[in-house]
Amino acid sequence: MAAQLAERVVGQPESLDAIIPYVQMYQAGLSPEGRPIGIFLLLGPTGTGKTRTVEALAEVLHGSAKNVLRVDCGEYQMEHEVAKLIGAPPGYLGHRETQPAFTQVKLNAVMSERNNISIVLFDEIEKAAGSLQRLLLGVLDKGSLRLGDNSTVSFERSLIFLTSNLGAREMARELRPEFGFEAGKVRCIDDGKGEGKRLEAVAVAAVKRKFAPEFVNRIDLMLTYQALNAAALERILDMQVTSLQEHLDRRLGERSFTIEVPKRSRQFLLKHGTSVEYGARELKRTMHRFVMQPLAALVAEGAIAPDSTIRFELSSSGKRLDVVPTRLAA
Repeated sequence: MAAQLAERVVGQPESLDAIIPYVQMYQAGLSPEGRPIGIFLLLGPTGTGKTRTVEALAEVLHGSAKNVLRVDCGEYQMEHEVAKLIGAPPGYLGHRETQPAFTQVKLNAVMSERNNISIVLFDEIEKAAGSLQRLLLGVLDKGSLRLGDNSTVSFERSLIFLTSNLGAREMARELRPEFGFEAGKVRCIDDGKGEGKRLEAVAVAAVKRKFAPEFVNRIDLMLTYQALNAAALERILDMQVTSLQEHLDRRLGERSFTIEVPKRSRQFLLKHGTSVEYGARELKRTMHRFVMQPLAALVAEGAIAPDSTIRFELSSSGKRLDVVPTRLAA
């Protein structure tokens, strides 16, 4: 499991190693009764792999990243919107029309024949209304949730993940100081100076300011994701190029072709796609701009023959990538 997760999530080995034992405890039948298998609060700057970790775990356990019951907490910022999760109680207007987002059927639906663990994700939990956070207290502590129609949903076979960007601005300042001798310089998190521990302290302090002690006390692990270094971004770029090739083969079928991105072109993409503030998401946007869009235009025009090889070369101006066919079909 560790090896499979490491292939999908780059640069966060400590966080992955901390999650795996909870899955193994459940598989061994040693998880505590009457509560979820594990409750994790994933912290750190955006684009460092928090949501990707949850999707990768679903891929490993169930074979698909879609086997996740996801709650976007940005949709539950008002107190009354919590009724969308549990349904309106009998006697309230719209009781029968309000279908709760959480039911035992929906929770079981994200399981699979391969595994009977359900994965639940509360994305950007800091945006949720106070009533949602209070509602979660029972779920995190007792592993159960009472719906508006008085039925109960059990979370005893669930891994619950909460993601948050709390403290992200303070962490960005730690990585890129605004004052002093190191102003404007991006620090390396693994240079032996303890930046990783400082980021963790910043994140935990932000969590304690935001959430009540009884909420924090129900979380099994608070994991702080570190900013991605150069080696991690290079590996992520390799994965994105491989993923693009698989996407072309899957969508185009017999009309597919081979793409090549040489070292100089990859360095160009890394230079324009490296961002302390936005992490790997900036690299994804850079790939979309300089690779996907020009490629899509040529495919739409029918300018690329099946089974040809297309190479992305750095232009003479050094400001873009040129699409160069190196081998055409006979």
